[in-house]
Amino acid sequence: MPGSLKTEGIVLRSIRYGEADRVLHIYTPGRGRVGAIAKGVRKARSRFGGRLEPYFRLSLMLHEGRSDLMTVTGAETISAHPRLREDGGALDAAGRACDAVARLFESGDPNPSVFNLLANELMLLDADPALAGRANQLAFRAKLLLAAGLAPALDACAACGERDHLSGFSGAAGGVVCSACEASAFPLDEEAHAFLVMALGRPLVEAGAATASERALGQAERALGETLEHHAHVRLRPAAAA
Repeated sequence: MPGSLKTEGIVLRSIRYGEADRVLHIYTPGRGRVGAIAKGVRKARSRFGGRLEPYFRLSLMLHEGRSDLMTVTGAETISAHPRLREDGGALDAAGRACDAVARLFESGDPNPSVFNLLANELMLLDADPALAGRANQLAFRAKLLLAAGLAPALDACAACGERDHLSGFSGAAGGVVCSACEASAFPLDEEAHAFLVMALGRPLVEAGAATASERALGQAERALGETLEHHAHVRLRPAAAA
């Protein structure tokens, strides 16, 4: 129904539209991902200034009409995350985090925990751009899977329930598998398994700062990627080192 909506939002993506407008993809706590048009935002004297850029956390006033796109009628900055914009690795990690949220969560699918997780990730990258490594990106993705109800089974074989001899990972099965059920699995070392457990169970700031070998992180990324492909039919951009 047409009307005004006041909400917080994080700008995931900004696309030029026409001569002076932009179409924004915004993640909100109460509406999930929404599309909105900011009219005249690219004009030199736009009342929005530079506030509607990717990774900004904003207090927004949106008008909802008959179009699929809302219209931005007001915007105040909550956090611009200026430090991450000065660091190439942090900026890249922020982009991959926003891209993952946009790909995994559809429009009109509210999930306040996803909003809080993304806000926390951007805040951490802004506070310490050095955190923008592969471990941070994978820990963020693991928590996204948890928020989506797709977290892999890690404490017992996803195929038969066996708790010992867990030596592989199967995206199709949805988690770790034992040696008797590993026909369609790939090897998952103990270090990679431990990283995934920590990524799901510890705060993002701790899991993202974890020290793990490239082999372990590679296996963890493959586990998360195969889980997404099999159960959400989503493929994310590869995680990148800082």
